[in-house]
Amino acid sequence: MKDFLKKTILTGIGIASLTGEKIKEIGKKIAEESKMSEEEGEKFVDEILKQSEKTKKNIEKKVDEYVKKSLDKLDIPNQDKVEKLEKRINKLEKKLKEITTKDE
Repeated sequence: MKDFLKKTILTGIGIASLTGEKIKEIGKKIAEESKMSEEEGEKFVDEILKQSEKTKKNIEKKVDEYVKKSLDKLDIPNQDKVEKLEKRINKLEKKLKEITTKDE
């Protein structure tokens, strides 16, 4: 029953979008309703919080990967490419200035 409740909580209510306080509140309520001891209830809430963080990190990673792939497909330069181009332009401007001042 406890495992079923844990799985239901983690998958059914979109745990990744909940705040830590809301997760604690829901976890405590479920622990009370399922007549867990105080220690079991605390472990249950801690487990939910850990799983929530893990899920959030996984979602962030997936979103980052998706955005990166989308930008790569569109051939939009990322920050690193822009910085490299700026450095290259600065070097070329400096060389051009040196050349033009020599000719004067």
